[in-house]
Amino acid sequence: MQPVNWGVLGASRFAREHMGPAIHAARGARLAALATADPARAAPFREFCPELRVHDSYAALLADPDIEAVYIPLPNHLHVEWSLKALAAGKHVLCEKPMAMAAGDYGALIAARDGAGLLAAEAYMIVHHPQWQRVRDWIGAGEIGRIEHADAHFSYDNRADVANIRNRPETGGGGIRDIGVYAYGSVRFATGAEPAELTARIRRENGVDTWAQVIGSFAGLQDSFSYAALTSMRLYPRQEVVFQGEAGLIRLSAPFNAGIFGEARVEMFRKGRPELVERFPGVRQYVLQVEAFGRSLREGVPYAWRLEDARGTQAMIDKVFASEG
Repeated sequence: MQPVNWGVLGASRFAREHMGPAIHAARGARLAALATADPARAAPFREFCPELRVHDSYAALLADPDIEAVYIPLPNHLHVEWSLKALAAGKHVLCEKPMAMAAGDYGALIAARDGAGLLAAEAYMIVHHPQWQRVRDWIGAGEIGRIEHADAHFSYDNRADVANIRNRPETGGGGIRDIGVYAYGSVRFATGAEPAELTARIRRENGVDTWAQVIGSFAGLQDSFSYAALTSMRLYPRQEVVFQGEAGLIRLSAPFNAGIFGEARVEMFRKGRPELVERFPGVRQYVLQVEAFGRSLREGVPYAWRLEDARGTQAMIDKVFASEG
């Protein structure tokens, strides 16, 4: 398979530490170019990718005829603008989450994707991890019976990093957009259900949410179940998702930053049966994400997280903000 030539818009820390190396390591991918006006910020990328070509502007990278796909790790408020520009330039797009600031923004993205005949997707890497595929399969097969409740927790503490884009309202910051996308979207992915009723309690600092508690319910084709989520940028780090069924329970102990926060581990408990534990050591979900994107381009394999899927999670984020009590 001919490798996909990738370019990265912006030398962000996340691109430098995670997605840049993932593109470089992925089968069927080649990290070919980076756009940054500061040569010093390109130096760490060249440490693992010496042949990297550096453009001094985003527009210059989009004009590079050798680049087929772009990864966009820019601040949230720039995602739609540069995704549309990349699609207009004939590039496939993988954009960091949340790809938009409101569900209504997805109409333009979907129209641009379809009009250009290109692949555009949100970089929602967890759906490519086998632990989430396993959980979805177990739930779909009825391994724990009808789902009665799901709860998700994602927290970290970045209060000391006041310049972080997550702590700035003008860049689309806040914990809900940064990590609520996982606490909400993961339940949608695993169950196929959508939020029905939601109520949120939100604490803010400097115009961004730093703590959000959401309670409510989800409804699917057959099941409805209660739901609770807590996200925070001011609490001790914790990640956990639990699905409780009428006949058992599934728990993920490193559901989002698998292999970084902790070992990817899924536990299933069922009445009258031994505990089942599956571990996934060494799985690199960012690499899997890049490889899945390449297979979709080269082989037509359906991509696991379409813009329509991302729009559903954004609609839930919008609903959380609207339901604040």
